[in-house]
Amino acid sequence: MASASLDITYQTLYSELVQRSLDESFTSEFSSNGRFVAVEVKDKKYWYFDTPKPEGGGQDRRYVGPVEDPDITKRVEAFKDLKADLKGRRRLVSTLTREAYLPGPLATTGQVVEALAKAGFFRMRGVLVGTVAYQCYSAVLGRRLDLVAMQTGDADFAQFHEISVAIKDSMPPILEVLRQVDPTFREVPSQADGRASTQFVSRSNFKVEFLTPNQWSDDQAGKPVTMPALGGAAAFPLRFLDYLIYQPIRAVLLHGAGVPVLIPSAERYAVHKLIVGSRRKEDRDATAKSAKDRLQARSIIEAMIANRQHADLASAFTEAWDRGDQWRAAIRTSLATYDDDFQTSLRTELAKGVTELGSDPAEYDLTDKPSDEEASARRPK
Repeated sequence: MASASLDITYQTLYSELVQRSLDESFTSEFSSNGRFVAVEVKDKKYWYFDTPKPEGGGQDRRYVGPVEDPDITKRVEAFKDLKADLKGRRRLVSTLTREAYLPGPLATTGQVVEALAKAGFFRMRGVLVGTVAYQCYSAVLGRRLDLVAMQTGDADFAQFHEISVAIKDSMPPILEVLRQVDPTFREVPSQADGRASTQFVSRSNFKVEFLTPNQWSDDQAGKPVTMPALGGAAAFPLRFLDYLIYQPIRAVLLHGAGVPVLIPSAERYAVHKLIVGSRRKEDRDATAKSAKDRLQARSIIEAMIANRQHADLASAFTEAWDRGDQWRAAIRTSLATYDDDFQTSLRTELAKGVTELGSDPAEYDLTDKPSDEEASARRPK
């Protein structure tokens, strides 16, 4: 069933929000919750920057420089424009969530993503993944996606290890960043190496996890990977993640004034969910997670089909398909769980896309008889 399209007015507002959010340039010296004031001292005016004291009752004041210095005053004026734009972007976010009913994150989720954004995570080419990223796709695709698949109590963040090493920069200590949101956050020592932490959890059981593609031997599976850019956090290595976070796209999480983020492209997210949806380990909530994976994949695929984005979908699909038997088996296993109408629709649209890309659709025939391994994977446990 095709997903409902957003009114073009709201699609335009979201595009404007993305542009204004990405154009934003916070200064490293001054936060957006303060203000500049001109203070006269001995017949001369000087700029100071006031911020509310964390405990309340008064302001912390920092010296900036003389008003007569044109470079300093220019920076002050630019900051005023930024403050005004913050208010405007807040109105845009409010319109998109309250009038267009686009999904926004829970308060804690939004605050955590915003804190990591301000700490430089996305500037360092980190990628928001998981269900929080899925919440962005309704606005990105201009269509309403399945809301049931948006429920989550955690936030997942990913970065390539080679990027973390190469950029020669680092965020502030992750635990300090998270404790600005909730002081009860604590590290969860890795079971494989108690000296490292890839997860952080609050007293209310909100979990933040850092991930990286497993591009090493199987010996590295489950072992935390040191990430120089992540402020002391390690990352849990996962297979198939390199495919997901390659060439991410820019989006805005609808929280506060809008939080600029990097997320996987919609087509890679959907195909990746088909793969991991069939490979969940048999734990107590594996069935529910697998069902959620496939629901998210289907919702995005149907939206892209309705948008006539069959070439984008086919490009991501064929890349995964060409990576080998295990990838094909995982995709086939997931697709076999859907109804015939959806499978037929997907095959038809993929054939269109593959043809448009200059390849033969017969090379990607999903109707082939499954291998013994695939057939076994499909059988009820």
